[in-house]
Amino acid sequence: MDEAGEEAMAARIAEALADLAARAHPGLRASCRAIRRGDENALSAAEAAPLGGAVVSVRQASGAARIVARRLLCDLGAEGPLELPRLPSGPPHWPAGFVGSLAHDEAVAVAAVARTGALRGVGIDVEPALPLPEELLDMVAAPAERDALAGDLIEARLLFCAKEAVYKATNPIDGLFLEHRDVEVLLACGTASTRTGHALRLFLCRSPRLLALAILD
Repeated sequence: MDEAGEEAMAARIAEALADLAARAHPGLRASCRAIRRGDENALSAAEAAPLGGAVVSVRQASGAARIVARRLLCDLGAEGPLELPRLPSGPPHWPAGFVGSLAHDEAVAVAAVARTGALRGVGIDVEPALPLPEELLDMVAAPAERDALAGDLIEARLLFCAKEAVYKATNPIDGLFLEHRDVEVLLACGTASTRTGHALRLFLCRSPRLLALAILD
């Protein structure tokens, strides 16, 4: 896909995310950006430091996600400077009064942000709309989830996407690592629960990318 096609794709994803966010909560914002050469320059020194010697594509994706997140934070009234350095446990450190989540695939970066008074936790993930490799199915899906998939490996990848979003929504709250089997997802109902006792709402999209927003009220 050429650059114009990627920009058009990112615009479609941004529109889908705005719709998901509006359905999830009026105080939630979510958007997308096509990853571009030079996006690594958007990283502050504190944001770039944890990336160390990461390849340029990783730094570009990280910069692109933070460009999206800063725009959303400003939209919600946050004042600069807006840095999102990575915590030792992995997720970004959000400014006081805000919660959010970042994600990217090889072509686009996404972010979701809300005020803490609106939501306790937010998780987002994005995946290409491609089948999950079959050898990963047992790692991702519990038996009941696998039965519900009925062999649909694209839905299996959406299940993976949803579980990643759930982890991102809950980990900043309790600091606990979750395996995929520690998260139970009902794609048809738009709900998820964790072995640590969290119950979340899910908002999902299947095109033009697989998208998942996990909301902890």
